Amino acid sequence: AFPRRPHKLGFGGVPKGLKNFSTEQLFVIRSSSFRAGETRLSAPKNLLYVMTDHQRADSIGMVQAGVEVTPRLNALAASSANFSRAYNACPLCVPARTALATGRYPTSNGVTFNDWEGAAAGNFPTLHTLLFGEGYAVAHAGVHHIRVQPDLKHALPWAVWADAADYDAWAKLEGGIDPAAKELNKPFKKLCLDTRDGQPFEMSYSNAAVGRWPGKLSSFKDSYFTRLAENFLRAEAPGLKQPFALFVHLWSPHPPLLVPDEYARLFDPEKLDLPPNVGAISDGEPAAWRRGVPAQLAEGLSEADWRRAWSAHLGLVRLADDCLGRLLNALDASGRAAETAVVFLSDHGEHLGQHRMYQKMEMYEPAVRTPLVIRAPGVAPRTIATPVSHLDVLPTLLELFGVDAPQGLDGVSLAPALQGHNEVPQRRIFSMYAGNYGATPHRRACIDGRWKYICDPASRDEELYDLEADPLEMRNLAADPAHAARKAELRGATRAWHQASGDSVAWTGA
Repeated sequence: AFPRRPHKLGFGGVPKGLKNFSTEQLFVIRSSSFRAGETRLSAPKNLLYVMTDHQRADSIGMVQAGVEVTPRLNALAASSANFSRAYNACPLCVPARTALATGRYPTSNGVTFNDWEGAAAGNFPTLHTLLFGEGYAVAHAGVHHIRVQPDLKHALPWAVWADAADYDAWAKLEGGIDPAAKELNKPFKKLCLDTRDGQPFEMSYSNAAVGRWPGKLSSFKDSYFTRLAENFLRAEAPGLKQPFALFVHLWSPHPPLLVPDEYARLFDPEKLDLPPNVGAISDGEPAAWRRGVPAQLAEGLSEADWRRAWSAHLGLVRLADDCLGRLLNALDASGRAAETAVVFLSDHGEHLGQHRMYQKMEMYEPAVRTPLVIRAPGVAPRTIATPVSHLDVLPTLLELFGVDAPQGLDGVSLAPALQGHNEVPQRRIFSMYAGNYGATPHRRACIDGRWKYICDPASRDEELYDLEADPLEMRNLAADPAHAARKAELRGATRAWHQASGDSVAWTGA
């Protein structure tokens, strides 16, 4: 009943002498060194890890058109550690997810753009392989945007593996839908002028057009992934003799904005309360930013267009929230909820017209901040406003589960703070963008408390924002003499991180 993949042995795979053993036999063999299974006070045994795509941090607690956008996530956040200022390592799918999985900054793990073939990917352990090495039954249902060598889907014998290719095959046979059909996707694409290694070329990107999903809700991609994950939790998890780690990577609210009927009318476009900088460019924005893909995707769109896009986006966020609810219900039904850590996050956010931009791929708050919620035994519910990084997720979970962290990680463990031993450390958080298809265009960012510095290391373009006084980032202070010293300090810190992380881009600009 569950899609599975034969595996090719790789980092974190089964040692040669054990390759013919079942997962349960491996658990018994490794039990003498299985730290995560030891009896420890307030230690989670299992993991439910749920990720969405393009979901903004401000979706938690949001009410639009009189409707609560994420009721299940709100309830989860209220019983969890809710990080209100979690920043990704890159506002782009593949590098963001690879950084999360490996705990390494994109320039450290080699995946700095949407490297679909994994040409630059390195042989690094991921959260999945590390937990499997400790005896976990590991399952994946959802999109697969992590790039390591060997490919993650061949790195271990999965209890369940289902990705977009499995969904496409199922949708054609069972759902009567071809998700890749040109006639379905053409209206939702825009041709943009992009760059690859400094050379211009044209590339189609999902635009802000809105439409209805042509099939039933049950044939939607996230419905398929959620059903498989529910089945694992209800049918397999209760009988497992070892702990499990279930990774569910939902597609919503990623464009194209094709919304099932059940969610298309939830948020009345005319009743939405849009941020005041939708359609507005910040004072002092570098001119080069207008040549980027997010700015091109926003060209010519009216307020009515943005209202329709927001309505569709929020409908898909609510769809993902309902999927989260189904997963939590299935976890409760498994009888293992009390011993399971639940993590919810997204890979990056979405501009939705703010700064007159669409999609991600820039360093403004709507794109680089994401939800991050961790519920686990021994973790007290609270909201944490100290900036943290996606790079912290791997070392935090490993410490919570009692698993030794590999050397060379770029984040820090937040477990001591979650368990009440100390506070989340105050430090600078770094993020980067290096284009979709190669090392251009360039953006690097440093978040230091209330301040954010953004630059292109290969030009003199830079920005400085006071996020406390200017949370919408509409006044660039980089040219203000009153802030010259702070700008120089953050520029120096960003350049030092740039060099220490192995960034190959020559710092010739700011």
